[in-house]
Amino acid sequence: MTMKLSMTAISGADLLKTAAAQFIAKPHKLFIGGEWRDAVSGETFDVEDPATGMVIAKVPAASVQDVDLAVIAARKALEGPWSKMTGLERGKLISRFASKLEELADELAEIEAIDCGKPVAYAKYVDVGLSANTYHYMAGWASKVSGETVSVSTPGEFHAYTLREPVGVVAQIVPWNFPLVLTAYKLAPSLAAGCTCIIKPAEQTPLSTLRLAEIIEEVGFPPGVVNVLTGYGATAGAALAEHPGVDKIAFTGSTEVGKMVARSATHSLKRVTLELGGKSPMVVFKDADLERAIPALASAIFFHQGQVCTAGSRLIVHRSIHDQVVEGIAAEASKLVIGHGLEPGTTMGPLISSRQIDRVMAYLDQGVAGGASVVSGGGRLGNAGYFMEPTILTGTKAGMAVVDQEIFGPVLCAMSFDDDELDTVAAEANNSPFGLSASIWTRDLSTAHKTAKRIKAGSVWINMHHFFDPALPFGGFKQSGWGREQGADAIRTFTEVKSVCAAL
Repeated sequence: MTMKLSMTAISGADLLKTAAAQFIAKPHKLFIGGEWRDAVSGETFDVEDPATGMVIAKVPAASVQDVDLAVIAARKALEGPWSKMTGLERGKLISRFASKLEELADELAEIEAIDCGKPVAYAKYVDVGLSANTYHYMAGWASKVSGETVSVSTPGEFHAYTLREPVGVVAQIVPWNFPLVLTAYKLAPSLAAGCTCIIKPAEQTPLSTLRLAEIIEEVGFPPGVVNVLTGYGATAGAALAEHPGVDKIAFTGSTEVGKMVARSATHSLKRVTLELGGKSPMVVFKDADLERAIPALASAIFFHQGQVCTAGSRLIVHRSIHDQVVEGIAAEASKLVIGHGLEPGTTMGPLISSRQIDRVMAYLDQGVAGGASVVSGGGRLGNAGYFMEPTILTGTKAGMAVVDQEIFGPVLCAMSFDDDELDTVAAEANNSPFGLSASIWTRDLSTAHKTAKRIKAGSVWINMHHFFDPALPFGGFKQSGWGREQGADAIRTFTEVKSVCAAL
């Protein structure tokens, strides 16, 4: 199946509306201690539109010296007026910030679309919408962060209780696929808990985070509570992970880099949460409602070009319906409108970079060399930008790189099973070093819940894939990470518990 690229012969910048265009065109600076400043070195780097490969902005390249300044500013704010504010006052600020995001949804969606390559309609609904909801939800938690009284078992009379206090200065390192959302997952609960923050967005997609910093300033957060450093992971990111003045690292990214962050953090024993890679199975039983399942299965792998840590990249389907399901997903893929994210009607954009598309194509070559068959897609599209056809592989099995490793692209590996014994099916789903998410497709609720219990993943969805809510904890098993974001668990990860006991 050959697919076409739908794009007009104009640059992405020409498609931007006024507010987003003006923001992207302006000079960009670091945001440290409530002030906008150039990097100490004066160095900058280019930001590309992945749909065209054209440079759309330059941003400062933060160095170790800039990291030092941001840590000092965050520490000063932590020990200053921010610590004196009540939880209710913090919550009001966070909620005001959330409302401002909703007010600026169109502008933020356009910035995210041109920076990340995603369709602008999705950016508005998913990225801006989920981000704003997360801040609103966590704003409510800010006034409810508390300890508890404890009945001790030691003879005598005592008054014992716990306090839950902010963990301190938090460095938040965010990847390039969902800058707004994954910043919200970290920033919202840390602010609710009373921490101060240093955000380092990915070098590929720094623009929406810089716009967030402007909104932070406008809403009235005290200087230094939120700081934004644009820079490279190997310099600014590594300096944050190693800095003794940082109390916690909240990182989302690849498992490989997550391990490096964890090793760096051990020097000062700083707290770490890691949301890492995934190779999510979609288990389809023979009684599944295929009319409902097939479009959702296609969306699970092709949404945001498969550049999603929870992408349904392993299809494990009963042999009796395998061909029907694969053909159905291929038909759904053929309906995708591939083009610039700002073009009306686009439903699938480019991959993030030349490096990423080369990486995905190398995996495909390996898979085909190992015996996999390309049912649909498999090629690049266009002469500019980083577009790729949505791709389906059959004849795949555990042990192949395309099955075992996270590709982070629009590539589905289809496999089948014969044995309906749930332990056997779950063992196939669990045959991965990752454990971030999974989905189960069946009309039998008993089968669904029994299978969910057997699957080793942080999120298991039944008859759907990709469901996120601020109240639901999110994180992974195995090499998919440590700790949880979202829900009450997120508040716990940004606080320390202190025990207090008085003899009466």
